[in-house]
Amino acid sequence: MFHRILVPVDGSLTSNRGLDEAITLARDHKAKLCLLHVVDDLAMAGVADTMTYVPPSYIERFREGLRARGKKVLAGAEAKARKRGVSVEAVLLEALGRQVAEQIIDQTKQWRADLVVIGTHGRRGFSRLVMGSDAEMVVRETPVPVLLVRSSPRPRRSSVRRR
Repeated sequence: MFHRILVPVDGSLTSNRGLDEAITLARDHKAKLCLLHVVDDLAMAGVADTMTYVPPSYIERFREGLRARGKKVLAGAEAKARKRGVSVEAVLLEALGRQVAEQIIDQTKQWRADLVVIGTHGRRGFSRLVMGSDAEMVVRETPVPVLLVRSSPRPRRSSVRRR
């Protein structure tokens, strides 16, 4: 039985599928959700790499925009969970130069979650190598079970062969 379910959310369709599954589990188990949004300051590195000089005021406005978006994502997810009768807590963290997965793992331990539910794109091969996988790192490093929810159901293969 699960009592404390951690759900990283970022507002994407994939993340929302994970949230929906977590809400269903929380209702079934009468569990509490911890909704977590991590502001990824490494996203700013990509912006800075495309320019020769980035004024500090621009970087701070960009960071504040990321925080504001994170608060909005959390508020929407929290409202969705509460509407379905689930007890919920929302946490906004900043990566602070660390990988998002590291923050998820730390929050899992700190909040004493007994399950993590993550929406995942299920990338393979080169795209996974290039983009990395926070979900994979969480699965490998988190001391509790992790439920990965695919962004969209895989099409089923027909057992009937066509000629």
